Amino acid sequence: MGLTLTEKILKNHIVDGEFVKGNEIGIRIDQTLTQDATGTMAYLEFEAMGVPRVRTERSVAYIDHNTLQSGFENADDHRFIGSVAKKHGIYFSRPGNGICHQVHLERFGVPGKTLIGSDSHTPTGGGIGMIAIGAGGLDVAVAMGGGAYYITYPKIVKVNLTGKLCPWVAAKDVILEVLKRLSVKGGVGKVIEYCGEGVKTLSVPERATITNMGAELGATTSIFPSDEITLEFLKAQDRADVWTELKADDDAVYDEELNIDLSELVPMAACPHSPDNIKTCDEIGPMKIDQVCIGSCTNSSFVDMMKVAHILKGKTIHPDVSLAIAPGSKQVLNMLAQNGALSDMIDAGARILESACGPCIGMGQSPNSKGISLRTFNRNFEGRSGTKDGQIYLVSPELAAASALTGVLTDPRTLGEMPEFKLPEHFVINDNMVTPPAPEAEMDSVEVLRGPNIKPFPETSPLDESIECKVSLKVGDNITTDHIMPAGAKILPLRSNIPAISQHCFTVCDEDFPRRAKNMGKSIIVGGSNYGQGSSREHAALAPLYLGIKAVLVKSFARIHRANLINAGILPLTFVNEADYDKISQGDEIVLADVRADITADKTQLTVVNKTTGDEIPVLCELTGRTKDIVLAGGLLDYTRESLKK
Repeated sequence: MGLTLTEKILKNHIVDGEFVKGNEIGIRIDQTLTQDATGTMAYLEFEAMGVPRVRTERSVAYIDHNTLQSGFENADDHRFIGSVAKKHGIYFSRPGNGICHQVHLERFGVPGKTLIGSDSHTPTGGGIGMIAIGAGGLDVAVAMGGGAYYITYPKIVKVNLTGKLCPWVAAKDVILEVLKRLSVKGGVGKVIEYCGEGVKTLSVPERATITNMGAELGATTSIFPSDEITLEFLKAQDRADVWTELKADDDAVYDEELNIDLSELVPMAACPHSPDNIKTCDEIGPMKIDQVCIGSCTNSSFVDMMKVAHILKGKTIHPDVSLAIAPGSKQVLNMLAQNGALSDMIDAGARILESACGPCIGMGQSPNSKGISLRTFNRNFEGRSGTKDGQIYLVSPELAAASALTGVLTDPRTLGEMPEFKLPEHFVINDNMVTPPAPEAEMDSVEVLRGPNIKPFPETSPLDESIECKVSLKVGDNITTDHIMPAGAKILPLRSNIPAISQHCFTVCDEDFPRRAKNMGKSIIVGGSNYGQGSSREHAALAPLYLGIKAVLVKSFARIHRANLINAGILPLTFVNEADYDKISQGDEIVLADVRADITADKTQLTVVNKTTGDEIPVLCELTGRTKDIVLAGGLLDYTRESLKK
């Protein structure tokens, strides 16, 4: 029986565990990336481990999230990250060099390698045949120190692509179709592997758009084969030497299969407030719009930008629409400037933003009250744009640009004949905004520069013998990490200050939660299904840790957030019977008696006693030997310190 591409790469990197479906396995990590919203904490954690040099083949620190410097905090974080990178063997991508996933694809990604990043859209690297996985910052810190990264051996879904996209139908429409079929929960515990003759019709940037937004499925990652199209892209980046042909065996066996005829797809949009709320242009109709934002790690490649420039050339943005465009990297922006495409965008009335995440994380360009904004981004969670009642639609660059001209949602197929958009034979290569680490002999003398907003990792302690406390918060289904720990220009600068940022924890659901939880001293949170979907931000676990949360009891977890809770030493529990969710209310007093002894004895089913109602509720606490030891120790940092001592 042959192997899938996913299995080939995982098998080549496994260092712990059995190669059996459903088992936890540890894999060797070749590359890591961080971005600045998660990077400061990741590097504080790396320092706390006491490892002097990174042990990966390549680690890169990117500055792309907190680039709005309206106070000293972000600039201090950037300076800290730059000094840590110089001291510990990490490459430093400076502000203005571009979005981490776009730049990593261009300059550092290698087919067949493993990559984890402290950003949930790290699977972008699957566009060139990497196993690229989003993770919490502490997981990245451990990998930089040479530790394995642990995942459940995933189910593998074959997405068989046939045919070819029709003119003005985009790669964005491919992933929207997958989301329409599978939902935001449909990829949990799975890797999405793209196969079939249709793959050869998609360029690397198009493949990267699809793998990037695969994060919205809840998938571990997504991956395309590395073929002659991959080689063409790497050759244009002067990196042909890293190319390897990689594909699944002809007789590979998959757990699930999905068939998509590319020629049957039409322009679509993800409607508010979920990436899987998909409708076609025809179903939505000519809806009046207020804003268009083009860019993000999903759709900011050179070819995407050239399509937009072509549509805008010689025309003017509708007077009722604000159009903002953010090229994904300095390379893309520079090439647009050199070939005149940037001028076409500016002439049409576009507002050109720096090469950074920007509006995607609520860092500027928030729409007007109840404003309808078309965005080429990957998430449209309520309030994420910075406008609580903003109506965000996720669309392709082609649809976005066409609509910016008309003032209403417009099917790009009305634009007439589409010219052929090709990758350049050679990209403009200039890595002068990437600072290499200090030479080995000079590393020890590098001073790490810390600003007053940079606070240490929160204090942790081993798991209590028993947990007896109140429920400080009860929430429903599909709670995102944006609900738990909001982003935006006001909150993101506090990412390196857990005491300060914790005051914003869950405030979009309940403004009084931080004060109530802190006053309780210790408490638990109860939630619904798919709890913690969205961003990989470990602050959604660290802020609750600081506020005294001892356990989270839900119907089901999103993968990364559950891992982050374990890393923080917070007990992740799920209902055996989902109907028992209704037997607990906010304010109820909960008891988990002898929980430490039960977990030590490998018991997976525990009993929660609701002292307020008298109900006894069976719950699952499914921890492996390693994750069990992490929780017992009080979190991954404590566990790693002890392991390094041994």
